[in-house]
Formats: sequence, C-alpha cells, structure tokens
Amino acid sequence: MKSTELNGLLFDKVSFSWANGTRVIDQCSFSIKKNGLWMLVGKNGSGKSTLFRLISRVITPQSGKIFCSLKPSLMFQNPDHQLLMPTCKSELMLCVPKTFALNEMSDVIHSAMEKVDLGEMLDRPIHTLSGGQKQRLALAGALVSNSNLLLLDEPTALLDPESQNSVLKVVRKLTASSSNPITAIWVTHRLEELFFCDGAAILENRSISDWKPGSEVFQQLKSLAVR
Repeated sequence: MKSTELNGLLFDKVSFSWANGTRVIDQCSFSIKKNGLWMLVGKNGSGKSTLFRLISRVITPQSGKIFCSLKPSLMFQNPDHQLLMPTCKSELMLCVPKTFALNEMSDVIHSAMEKVDLGEMLDRPIHTLSGGQKQRLALAGALVSNSNLLLLDEPTALLDPESQNSVLKVVRKLTASSSNPITAIWVTHRLEELFFCDGAAILENRSISDWKPGSEVFQQLKSLAVR
C-alpha cells in the first residue's frame, strides 16, 4: 500500500530493538483508518511508549513500514512535564504555528480553549489550574498546533476521579465532533475507561491484537485476572 492511499495510520510488520538488542516491537501490524478514540492496554514494559515514539517519528523502525497521514501530538502522563509558560494564553501562543497572523492566532486560541471547556481561563496562571485543567490545556495546545492525532500516555493516571472524567469527556467530544474530528490513541491501565472508546486492543508479545469493542477487551482482561 502506498502512503498516498491511506487516510489514517498504518503499521506494516514494524519491528524495533534498542541498542542493547532488546526487541520491543516485533512484526507489529495494525491500522486506524477513521477518527475516534482508540485505547491500548498493556503491562508495564510492553512497548506502549516505544509505539508512541515510532508514531511520532522520534525513533525509526529497523524493519517494516509506518504510514501516517495525520499530524501526531504526544501528551504526557504528567502535564507539568510539557506546559512551559506562565499563563494559559502564553502557553497556547507558543504552540500556534508561526505562519498564523496575530488576528488569526487569537481566534485559534479562543476556539481551542472553548473546545476543551476552558473558555474563561485564557489569562489564568497555569500554576493555579487543577491537574485535569492542565491536561485539557495540553489538549488545547495540540489543537492550536494543528495536530489531529493525539497520543495520550495514561493522561488520567495522576488525576482525581472528577478530573479523570473531565479529560475523558473532552477527548470523546473532540473525536466525535462533526466538524474537524480528530483521532486519539489512549494508553490506559484504568479498565473502566474502555467502555468509552471506539475500539480497544492489547499490546502484548511485542505486537498489538485486533481492535475490538472496549467492552469485549474489558471482559477478556477481567477473565484473565481471575484465573
């Protein structure tokens, strides 16, 4: 398949090993051909972070092909590791492509803040935000940078239940939008989140299983846990 024929993301027999010879991803093949919220579950050390680095082109595979027509943006587990500026507005101004004129930049920033339910917080100092609000600000940063593929590495792991729900709600809204919908790949260890995705898969044995409904993956993992 040529990259020009794909609208989305495709891994075709991708393998990657670290310099010490440790094989992390092995003959991994999967595709995401439409927008939505796609969740991955895997044990610590199963290769989830490596997978995101491959999609982001931070690293390149030793073999196989990766086709991606989307612009990825990585979101960390701890938003404090990626928010750099003192206020919400200055943070988003840092993320806007330099090709935007000042009047366009203002419109784009306001629109992104509204989309992540932070419309009234443009001038708020970032250190006054809750953990959930910081994660949503990081989402807004991805939006203003024109990213349409969110790579979410356990984005709710450090949050309280209310903040967890607020982040999940916003990502669901963004991926289901009727105009300019985005694609999100969400790594989770919170199995209850699987009920809110469009498809889920398990990363094990250095590869990804077939995409299934989140409820099926939930039941599969639960049944394995009680054996």
